[in-house]
Amino acid sequence: MNYYFHSSKWSTILIWKVKARICFFIVIAAVVAIFYETFIEKSVGPEQTKCTPGKFLLPGMNSCHLWLTCTDIKKDVNISSIVLGIGAQKIVKEGRWHQYPVAVNVLDLTHYSEDLMYGLEMLKLLSSQPKIIQLVGWCVDNGSLAVVITEKHSLGSADNVASVLEHHFPQHNTLATRFRLCFEFVFILHFLHSQPGGSYVMCDTNDPMKTLSQFLLTDNLTLVLNDVDALPQVRRGSGHLIKCGKVELSGPYVAPEQLWPFDEMPFIDTMMPSYDEKVDIWKIPDVCNVLIGDAHGAGALKLHLFNIHSQCRELEPSKRPTAEKILQVYDSIKRTLKL
Repeated sequence: MNYYFHSSKWSTILIWKVKARICFFIVIAAVVAIFYETFIEKSVGPEQTKCTPGKFLLPGMNSCHLWLTCTDIKKDVNISSIVLGIGAQKIVKEGRWHQYPVAVNVLDLTHYSEDLMYGLEMLKLLSSQPKIIQLVGWCVDNGSLAVVITEKHSLGSADNVASVLEHHFPQHNTLATRFRLCFEFVFILHFLHSQPGGSYVMCDTNDPMKTLSQFLLTDNLTLVLNDVDALPQVRRGSGHLIKCGKVELSGPYVAPEQLWPFDEMPFIDTMMPSYDEKVDIWKIPDVCNVLIGDAHGAGALKLHLFNIHSQCRELEPSKRPTAEKILQVYDSIKRTLKL
């Protein structure tokens, strides 16, 4: 028997199987991307064009501009007294660069931490992507000035979505709009979980409203991720998992693997087991229920979502679906209900 011939034959078959599998995943990813673009454009029109890394493009600008430097910010950015938001380590104020409105994140130097610099590095890395807040510039000047400039979205954070739809866009306060926002939330998770170096996990999300406060609503009523200060990365290749903070977490919104497992002893951070991005999947049903709200037809939609959302609540993390799988099911439900 010619063992070399058979070995070559099976090697060839194996190679074709691998190629077929790769092509399958590429097609699935493309379908999800195409559906996302169609979903958004049919609902509210095309989203704003983004620039290549290192540049920004604000509404009304004709071409991309390099990120602003300390010199640019000190010379051309006017910071008003109007507060857009307050965080643990920063105050967000309204500002203007020339005639363009911007958000000025004034960092609290008295509590200056690695988290703030990590957030800035994440903005540099991700802000050229369509669903991440656009970085305009930054200045950390020998401790005397610490600001990060980002694009301003006048509708504010997504935890106010019900009020925004009801009072400002009643014509868009529909089940289709609300389900689209739910889809966008999961799409952003899919983006974070699909990064080449490993999955980013949303940690600053201890309840549904806190989670939605990490996002902004654009003028087109779409979501962009605004707060990227707490996105630790799972690196499966090196076996590196993550933990969200160093304090004990509790409550029904927290995934089971995030709860302290040793009832007989007090919480000790160094003994707390690590976990992966499936903690984000656990939170999807609660966030989507908030986004869907009590819009007309919400009951029927939630009934169709019951199976996939039940899978999100599997106690064993590995049994929960991926964000990509959830998007595929959402697509099918959208088509079934003609949303």
